[in-house]
Amino acid sequence: MIRIRRRFDPATIKLLIFDLDGTLIDSQLDLIHSINAMLWHFGKAALPGELIATYVGDGAPMLVRRALGDPEDEDFVQEALSYFLAYYREHKLDNTRVYDGVQETLASIRRSRNGQPRKMAVLSNKPVNPSRAIVEGLGLGKFFAQIYGGNSFPTKKPDPLGTHKLLEETGCRAEESVMVGDSSNDVLTGRNAGLWTIGVTYGFAPHSLELTPPDVLVDSPRELAEVFR
Repeated sequence: MIRIRRRFDPATIKLLIFDLDGTLIDSQLDLIHSINAMLWHFGKAALPGELIATYVGDGAPMLVRRALGDPEDEDFVQEALSYFLAYYREHKLDNTRVYDGVQETLASIRRSRNGQPRKMAVLSNKPVNPSRAIVEGLGLGKFFAQIYGGNSFPTKKPDPLGTHKLLEETGCRAEESVMVGDSSNDVLTGRNAGLWTIGVTYGFAPHSLELTPPDVLVDSPRELAEVFR
């Protein structure tokens, strides 16, 4: 069901900025396996997948830190992060898939009413290289003018720096743009940059959208397409 808290005119939207994990792709299992591989490597007990899932969304360094229990030894955290990234690099597409309906939704949204195709980009807190490799590997690259990750800028979402860069690169104004994501981080990123916001409830952190409600809330990629139809 589509829930509208603040209505915008889809005909005026020229740019959509998408989160990646939990919005376009279900990468949960590969992230869980990679974190537990890191924990096993350092002689620590594996964590339940549902717990690791709650740690996702603020970038790889924070994911690793949370999984380790926030240790004070920074050298150890960096060593663990390096292992996690190396393992994930090799296993990032073992189980990761595009959510059902995403391909069709992106194709539909790209066609605007006035005949000018809408621009689309990805802004993730996942490191940029695996983000781009996953997007390309799953056949989504054709939809996006740009893909930025958590290490593309000095700050991560919800800081609006990456969003501002995308507005500048595409020549779009904030009021002509929408941020789409599955967590409060994405909603706050959009708000901080003056964008409209759409939340998706099928992702990793739907509970966080209750605390930070977006302008529009949808339960499936197909409903997201309906918003722009």
